[in-house]
Amino acid sequence: MSDVTIKVIDNGPLCITGLVDVVDAEGNRFETKETFILCRCGLSGKKPFCDMTHKGKFESAPRA
Repeated sequence: MSDVTIKVIDNGPLCITGLVDVVDAEGNRFETKETFILCRCGLSGKKPFCDMTHKGKFESAPRA
């Protein structure tokens, strides 16, 4: 079993739980906590993190 969980929130962000490194294209690390959310819609002003701008403007509810 993995120590990291990535949950796809219906019509919202990706919720990451666990200790992971998030890095940009140049290898610079973003500061994270053990649980954080990543933007999926592209509307966030805090990319790559979600700032909830998507509410009512983004629809996606994939199923595995």
